[in-house]
Amino acid sequence: MRKTPIHTPDSRRSFIQKAALSSAAAGAMLGGFGFDPFIASAMAQEMGRSEKPLKAAFSNAGLQATWCAQGKQAAEFWGKLFNVEVTWFDGELSAPKQRAAIDNMATQDWDFVAIQAFGIGTLTDPVNKMIDRGIPVIDMDTLIAPLEEINVHSFLAPDNEFMGASVTQALVDAIGGEGTMVMTQGALGHTGAQGRARGFFSVIEKYPGIEVLDEQPADWDVTKASRIWDSLLTKHPNISAAFFHNDDMALAAYNVMQARGRTDILIGGVDAMPPAVDAVLEGHMYATVRNPSCRIHGGSIVAGVAAVLTGEKTGDGIPKHIITDGPVVTKANAPGMLWMQKHFLI
Repeated sequence: MRKTPIHTPDSRRSFIQKAALSSAAAGAMLGGFGFDPFIASAMAQEMGRSEKPLKAAFSNAGLQATWCAQGKQAAEFWGKLFNVEVTWFDGELSAPKQRAAIDNMATQDWDFVAIQAFGIGTLTDPVNKMIDRGIPVIDMDTLIAPLEEINVHSFLAPDNEFMGASVTQALVDAIGGEGTMVMTQGALGHTGAQGRARGFFSVIEKYPGIEVLDEQPADWDVTKASRIWDSLLTKHPNISAAFFHNDDMALAAYNVMQARGRTDILIGGVDAMPPAVDAVLEGHMYATVRNPSCRIHGGSIVAGVAAVLTGEKTGDGIPKHIITDGPVVTKANAPGMLWMQKHFLI
């Protein structure tokens, strides 16, 4: 269902590049937080709205996770701006269930598709079927398959090693480089979780005075995270700090800590969702880092629209891999982070 470009890619690219240059100062003032409103406006004006609504299919790991739920809201928000009808296929935090949903997706016609896989390699066959039919597939946040093995239109993702390392370093600094730590992982097949674990250990290996007590995966499941932490608090009377692969698990564990009178444990997470940002402001969490759900899902809308309306191609207008990093959240930048998320900008 690829559509004929209504203007040449070169003319559109030139327009956007000029808009980007003229707004560079404004972007710097915003501290690099998400979409520059001027750029978004320029892109919407130049690409235009399709006379006929475009049809897009989206899937992420599971709407039980607040990051995924916010991503759905962002995709729908940006879809309305560009006249895109978004149909959702929930991964339900299960590789088999997401595979069934994507198998269903692959039987239908779409102008473009965007997917965050629950696990690498689990969706390759149905995704390749859509790619072979000429449907642009945007990969979000975690690899569907290694980029050299699959012809996705682009891969929009944060630097997960940076996120894991930056929060871990903040925790290590806070405990003076000595003590005991726990890492509660996401799903082990999720390449984002794998990167966060590498980031964690890249910091820990520099501090011989830190002992890692546990690194079990909780698979992004808050119930499982609570159960793990109930056991850990019984087993270990002294835990200095804990790094969680997402904020949902961190806050679930905090509730267990609070019930057990163990709120002295410093907590760090990933995603910087509003409840976690509030927890940083209130002192319940020590640190989190923004995995920009709105930037990734909204950016996938923009990438898909550009592919359909302007003929933008991989490596000729859009890179195969786009880094979408967000900042470490502190009390100083937390209010701005909440505002940016409210408007689906980061």
